[in-house]
Amino acid sequence: MNGDWATFSMAVMSETYDGRCLCSEVRFRAEGAPKWVLWCHCESCRRHSGAPASVFVSFADDAVTMISGEIAKFTSSAGVERGFCARCGSTLTCSNEKLPEETHFHVGAFERADELTPTGAFFAGERLPWFNDRARPFAGLSALAQVAMGRRRNSKSTKS
Repeated sequence: MNGDWATFSMAVMSETYDGRCLCSEVRFRAEGAPKWVLWCHCESCRRHSGAPASVFVSFADDAVTMISGEIAKFTSSAGVERGFCARCGSTLTCSNEKLPEETHFHVGAFERADELTPTGAFFAGERLPWFNDRARPFAGLSALAQVAMGRRRNSKSTKS
């Protein structure tokens, strides 16, 4: 019986996704399997997030419970509402009247974001030409290390 309960508990746990904003004022929980996980390359998402693309996970509205705080809303275009934390400004959601009864959460807001792998894309035609969603570190160095090394080289050349 204990083995069965442990298996049941693990299955239930794996279908629970906790999320929050940067300051933790807004916390939420999604229960059950996501409807989908997709990239979005539209200009509106770029402007909302400040990133070259966004990754969203969709949950049915009745699968999401607010734990604390409230998601502030902004109507970004006809039928599209963007959600964010009014305190820290974290981008959190997008909802579209063309996809009723579901909300699309930015994957990065979830504690288990690494498990929410995109399987496709919205608005691929709006993808920035230089954006590669499979980019990897160059020559074993992270991009941050390359920037730091470049700055160090530049500061040495200006001192000479």
